[in-house]
Amino acid sequence: MTGVVPSRILVVDDEPDLEALVLQKFRRQIRDGQVSFRFAHDGVEALSVLADSGDIDMVVSDINMPRMDGLSLLAKLQEAEEKLSTIIVSAYGDSANIRTAMNRGAFDFLTKPIDLADLEATIAKAVRHVAARREAQARQAEAERAYASLARYFSPKLAAQLANPESGVDLGEQRREVAVIFTDIAGFTTLVETIAPDVLAPLLNDYLGGMTRVVFAHEGTVAKIVGDGLNVLFGAPGHQPDHAERAVACALDLDRFAQAFRHRWQEKGIAIGATRIGAHLGPAVVGNFGGGEFFDYTAYGDTINTAARLEAANKQLGTRICVSASVAQRVPDFKGRPVGDLVLRGRSEPLRAFEPLTADAAATPQTEGYVQAFAKLESRDPSAMPAFAALVGSGPDDPLASFHLKRLLNGDTGAVIRMD
Repeated sequence: MTGVVPSRILVVDDEPDLEALVLQKFRRQIRDGQVSFRFAHDGVEALSVLADSGDIDMVVSDINMPRMDGLSLLAKLQEAEEKLSTIIVSAYGDSANIRTAMNRGAFDFLTKPIDLADLEATIAKAVRHVAARREAQARQAEAERAYASLARYFSPKLAAQLANPESGVDLGEQRREVAVIFTDIAGFTTLVETIAPDVLAPLLNDYLGGMTRVVFAHEGTVAKIVGDGLNVLFGAPGHQPDHAERAVACALDLDRFAQAFRHRWQEKGIAIGATRIGAHLGPAVVGNFGGGEFFDYTAYGDTINTAARLEAANKQLGTRICVSASVAQRVPDFKGRPVGDLVLRGRSEPLRAFEPLTADAAATPQTEGYVQAFAKLESRDPSAMPAFAALVGSGPDDPLASFHLKRLLNGDTGAVIRMD
């Protein structure tokens, strides 16, 4: 039986003839490599054998022995981190000791004089129990290793599901509808060249750690981190029918965190640019594309490219968040204002985009005035220019209103915006 590890059994008994009887009874199993035996004559010697070998699978122990009896030995064994399955041997009718042994965690018990056939059957049962327990421990260890790896990319809840092979969540390549977020810090490359490495490391760890926690709070998947940028997926690998709603809520929370992060580091004398966020929804091919050596759960397709270009569009628009209509239309009671029909780089067809807002921001007079001015812009109403001029006058810190006013002053009309 090459490759089979024998079950290693420690027999603890002070009867001088027992060792020979056991070896004779189990000679075939010993010869076939199914079991192996060690022997000790009392609890003290048994603990010494266990300390020296460290590879015992189970213990068969008498109760009445010199120096340390079987019940005391059992108590010691139960204190160990890995509790050995222990079969206790007791004199017939010694019910008090048997009850004590079972209460202390004994796997089973036998009565003396020992019936060797009964001993064989009980050991066989204990061997099966040990094998089942170790298989369960191996599965648990594998699940913990898988969870530790997956927790870097997925929310704790999803990582736990993925680590469980019975969860049914599939990491294999497949086409799914996903909501995608891209983020990027404005001017980060220039910042990297101007600050010391011992400042950059805690800054970036602080930022990426906080951004990732926000994503995980919305049960999103961090598909990639490149420098300071995050690529986040909703709707894969786990099914999320509300993936658009999660994406918008996550984008707003990412913006809130990033703004607080900027202010915190500005107080330390480090000027950090705004985080720009883009989001789009559509079909993509998702899966683990890391080959046999790496784990790389990511997504490919035009939906991903569009989300990245929406993130970049913020630079020209002056916004921090820009989401496509495919996202906004799938969010119940979406709060936000239209940006325009963007002709993104490399595209010929315009894409309606929106700036999502919190409920409080959406309810302000500035937002109401913007929506009215944009309606005039969209219908090519000449009064759009003075409407946006009034908005910039009352809210000079509204870069999107300023963007449209500049367009109108430069002779542009309508809502179609060709991105540089």
